[in-house]
Amino acid sequence: MEYLVAGLPGACVAALGTFLPCYLFTIIPAPYFKKYGKRPGIVAFVDGITAAAVGAITGSVIVIAQRSITDLPTALLAIGTTALLWKFKKLQEPVIVIAAAAIGLALYPLMHH
Repeated sequence: MEYLVAGLPGACVAALGTFLPCYLFTIIPAPYFKKYGKRPGIVAFVDGITAAAVGAITGSVIVIAQRSITDLPTALLAIGTTALLWKFKKLQEPVIVIAAAAIGLALYPLMHH
């Protein structure tokens, strides 16, 4: 969507805004988590946060899928991405986003001539 609003720079800023906080909130507290991560209160907190994150991500995926999967090419891209994630469980998110963006940029001119 950001690509449609502000072109490639808008899409890049949106991707940065999406992934940078996740990495910062993972990297910065990592040393403290290694030190205190075995405490029962911390374990319970992490379990609760994990459950909340899974719920939020699932809801987001449903909303985005309803708005993004609008025709056969987008459906095929969604199915292909799901199949790749199913087969390669350790596939990094930035790789998926970059590959999907490249495919979208390649297919967009062909579909809207």
